[in-house]
Amino acid sequence: MISFDFEYYKPTGLQEAVSLFQQLDASGKAPLYYSGGTEIISMARLEQLRTGAVIDIKGIPECRVFQFHHHQLVIGSAITLNALAESPLFPLLGDTVRDIADHTIRNKITIGGLLCGKFIYREGLLPFLLADSEVVLASPSGVRQVPIRQIFNGEPRLEKGELLVQIISDSIYFKMPFVTIKKTKLERIDYPIVRITGLQTGEGIRVAFSGVSAIPFRSKKIEEIMNDSSLTLEARVDNAIGWWPVPILNDILSSAAYRTFVLRNTLLDVMGALEQGRRRG
Repeated sequence: MISFDFEYYKPTGLQEAVSLFQQLDASGKAPLYYSGGTEIISMARLEQLRTGAVIDIKGIPECRVFQFHHHQLVIGSAITLNALAESPLFPLLGDTVRDIADHTIRNKITIGGLLCGKFIYREGLLPFLLADSEVVLASPSGVRQVPIRQIFNGEPRLEKGELLVQIISDSIYFKMPFVTIKKTKLERIDYPIVRITGLQTGEGIRVAFSGVSAIPFRSKKIEEIMNDSSLTLEARVDNAIGWWPVPILNDILSSAAYRTFVLRNTLLDVMGALEQGRRRG
C-alpha cells in the first residue's frame, strides 16, 4: 500500500508531457514520468520515494514505436521488456532482458523505466552501449538526439524534466556474434553479481558490464586491453580487472573478492566464446 496521495496525468503528446512536468514541478509536486511503474510503486510502498504527481507516457505515440526506419530499429521508451524479449529484431537485447524479471513483471517493466530508474543494474542498457545506439530526448527546450553513452553510460545524466522518448540502433550490429552471461547469487531471475554482454565486431570485441560496480558501463580502455592480441587471454583479463575504473561492489549479494573471482571467470568465458565466433545467451 502507498501511504500518500498523488495526482495522475496521461498526456498524448511530447510537448504536453514536458510542459506538465514544468508546471507540476513549479508547484512543488516533484513529478515523475511513469511508464511501467513497477519501480515507482515498489519504492513508494517502501517509503523510499514520494511524489505529488505522475505523468504516464504510454499515451504518447512516439514512446510506443517499435519498428525499423530504413536500417535503424526505433524502440519507444514505453515498450515492455516482454515485447523486446519475444521479438527477433535485436537478438542480443532480447536475450539480455529475458532474465531481468519473470514473465509477469516483464509485461509491466518498460525499457525507458529500466534505463531511467533508480536501481543500479539497468542490464538492458548494455546491448545499446555495444551497438552505439542513440537516444531521442524531449525537454522544454526541444527534442534532441544524442549518443546513448553521453546520457546513460554510468550514472544517468538527464536534465531535470527531460523525457527519454526513443532508443535508435543500427541494424548492422544485430547479426554480429554476441554473448550475454548473467551470474546471480541463487536464482536465474535475480539481481546480477556479474552481468557481461559482449559483441564481436569487425574492429574487435566490445564488452559492457552490470552488477560488478554501482553503475553499468562500457569502457573503451577495457576494450583496448581485451583486444591486445600480443597478450594471452588470461593476462588480458587480469590487466582489465587491475585497471577497473570504479570500485567493485561489496554488498549483501557478494563480497568484492568473490565478485572479482566471478568477474574473472565470466570474462574469460565471454572472450573465449567471442573469439571463437559463438553466440551464447
